[in-house]
Amino acid sequence: MENISNTPQHVAIILDGNGRWAKAKGMPRNYGHMQGAKAVEDILVDARDIGIKYLTVYAFSTENWTRPEAEVSALMTILRNYLKTSIKKSMKNNVRCRVIGDKSGLSEDIQEAIRDLEEATAGNTGLTFTIAINYGSRDEITRAVRKVAEKVQNGEITAAEITQDMIAENLDTNYLPDPDLLIRTCNEQRISNYLLWQCAYSEFYFTEVAWPDFDKEQLLKAVEAYGNRTRKFGGLKTEQ
Repeated sequence: MENISNTPQHVAIILDGNGRWAKAKGMPRNYGHMQGAKAVEDILVDARDIGIKYLTVYAFSTENWTRPEAEVSALMTILRNYLKTSIKKSMKNNVRCRVIGDKSGLSEDIQEAIRDLEEATAGNTGLTFTIAINYGSRDEITRAVRKVAEKVQNGEITAAEITQDMIAENLDTNYLPDPDLLIRTCNEQRISNYLLWQCAYSEFYFTEVAWPDFDKEQLLKAVEAYGNRTRKFGGLKTEQ
């Protein structure tokens, strides 16, 4: 273990730049996506080694379905392969895996592979790794509000009893603490409908490095930048 001072407990990452990385090398976009999947495996071990407890990555958004059919098909194939090989690697590294997003929008074989991965790793006690697939934060919040509205409709609660905690409990991420640090790669500086509720007080870190090149050194730079910031959560820093 290489625990460093003030390591963020929960790091969320938007994986960006696979296609541009591949184009710069004269390779097809799908090659970039394959290398991006490999980078995820590597960063999992790196995150664990520096003391991060929760890692959440944005792999496929609800908006990504609008990409060319051939690219979406290739991404689903990469996802299938990733899920198939993840159980063995996750058990070896004591990683607990979860998937968030509207899983009902995925093919049945992918849904089954997700169930297998989550069930197989449920007892692992190391880093919790969450993959956002067919995920959009507005969709997530809408689904959560519908669940709460059903409780009101059924007379279980009144509208006046709805709280922020109640909404949070109905989000996909109800088992996670909010992210301390949000990282986005490849010089994009927006959060693209990712964890909008959860990132209300997260620190943001943007880097020009494309995701396939985002390695342990880059992760340590992001963690170091986080460690140099003062989080006040809307309050004032207490003077020592």
